Amino acid sequence: MSQGKYIGMDVHAATISAAVMNAEGKQLMECVLETKAATILEFIQGLRGTLALTFEEGALATWLHDRLQPHVSRLVVCDPRKNALLRDGNQNDRVEARNWAELLRTKQVKPVYHGNHGTRALKELGRSYLTLTRDSTRVMNRIKSVYRRWAIPCTGTSVYSPRHRAQWLAQLVEPGVRIRAEHLYEQLDSLQPVRQAARRELLRESRKHAAVKLLRQIPAIGPIRSALMVALLQTPHRFRTKRQLWAYSGFAVQT
Repeated sequence: MSQGKYIGMDVHAATISAAVMNAEGKQLMECVLETKAATILEFIQGLRGTLALTFEEGALATWLHDRLQPHVSRLVVCDPRKNALLRDGNQNDRVEARNWAELLRTKQVKPVYHGNHGTRALKELGRSYLTLTRDSTRVMNRIKSVYRRWAIPCTGTSVYSPRHRAQWLAQLVEPGVRIRAEHLYEQLDSLQPVRQAARRELLRESRKHAAVKLLRQIPAIGPIRSALMVALLQTPHRFRTKRQLWAYSGFAVQT
């Protein structure tokens, strides 16, 4: 890629700062683009030669990756935490774009995997299920904390049950505390059916993947865990060694 161009982008919701370098490290141009697909593609298509592009992992990374990958020879979505150069000196969008281009040119960028589109639906459904599960757990912990702060023992799960709810609320003699608990119960009741729907959608999508069926043959790995493993791992080939795969999956030995 001796005659190639190296493009670094610092991506934000409204604008993108872009810097272009040649193989010798000379800056050819820099500009600020509107964060719109048509504008970005027009910029890329206006550059001649073999193009290599990098930008950091973030909220817009997947969207930008899918639109630009067919138009460049090499695209790397990189992990900003791995690049100490970006932490040196004063930084702004233009400087960071130049740093990204330089790191790409010198092969110092650390990629974040964005390759397998076949599991994207499963990945998004897995994220949805995990988010709703965390939200539900957070509300349940808050409910128990209300009772514990008033020295009311609340071990087990009956404190969440609609059937026993009146009995639990009756123990809260302070009106404000009781109203707060009622609001938390309402929040929990609204989250539970959405979480169950997300669970069903995740399981339905997981049945389309042969890897999920293979994982189900391993003892102690059930339908949800196998679906989430495929959703989060996507493919084992993204890892250089088995040890990295085990660590990412949570199976590595920890001290």
